[in-house]
Amino acid sequence: MNTTTTIIDIGQDFSRYPAGRYKTDGPFSGEIFRAQFLVPVLDNNEHAIIELDGTAGYGSSFLEEAFGGLVRLGYSSAQIKTAVTLHSEDPSLLEEIEEYILDAEQG
Repeated sequence: MNTTTTIIDIGQDFSRYPAGRYKTDGPFSGEIFRAQFLVPVLDNNEHAIIELDGTAGYGSSFLEEAFGGLVRLGYSSAQIKTAVTLHSEDPSLLEEIEEYILDAEQG
């Protein structure tokens, strides 16, 4: 299997100000980010490095919906871990996202 690796820089490729959970919360919500960037990576058996640095920060609703929302769409934490590599200078941000994925999987 030939896997393509893409770098998705949230601050450059999506928004420097990601915020909100749902589409109705604005144009840079977690739901929109998930649909535009994460789901295609998983559906096409690709690999993406998600660069989390370079934004003005993240609300928990954005992160939970973007990453925990993948589990609610039917992807397993193992699938997500294989397809997505998170990168940040802030280790607590990586832990927070991992927790959202695991919490969503546990229901």
